[in-house]
Amino acid sequence: MPDQLTEDPVLGMRSRFWEAAGDDGTPVLHVETWVDPGGGVTPHVHPVLEERFEVLEGTPQFLSGRRWETVQAGTTVVVPPGTRHAFRNRSGEVAHFVCRVTPPSTLEAFLTDAAAMSRAGCITRRALPRGLDGLLQAAVLAHHHREMVTLLAPLPPPPVQRLVIPLLARAGARRGHRPGSLGDRR
Repeated sequence: MPDQLTEDPVLGMRSRFWEAAGDDGTPVLHVETWVDPGGGVTPHVHPVLEERFEVLEGTPQFLSGRRWETVQAGTTVVVPPGTRHAFRNRSGEVAHFVCRVTPPSTLEAFLTDAAAMSRAGCITRRALPRGLDGLLQAAVLAHHHREMVTLLAPLPPPPVQRLVIPLLARAGARRGHRPGSLGDRR
């Protein structure tokens, strides 16, 4: 299990990643996450990923579909592919969980680039891009991972994103923004 943590100060969380075989031998991405009070992620959909969140400490809240639910340590929350979901920590203590993701896909790369953009000041607290450069980097990120994740509110609706993001991603690429190095330059 790796010791390196990926910190996202805007979303108020730290994560570490490792891949291991599941019970049936298929690869599973493990994402161990600590969410500070007030932290969390905005609603999104993974068209083909299943996520299983095993809560180890704290009382995070999970959105699955349209309903938020507060869960306790020892609870596992399963998010099937194609389900709108999010998580947040409204308690006064750190929430700690491990998410098992199948298939592993590009989730680790997405979260690592998003955290780098947060550390560089490219993302606001509402998870919106900050300034033109932040917008272009976010477009490069969203376009590169479009098969793995669909971002929802506060961003424009997905049909609008499908029209606009490719254009912005091309402009971002012309400025030198590439997946794997987002947040490195401003």
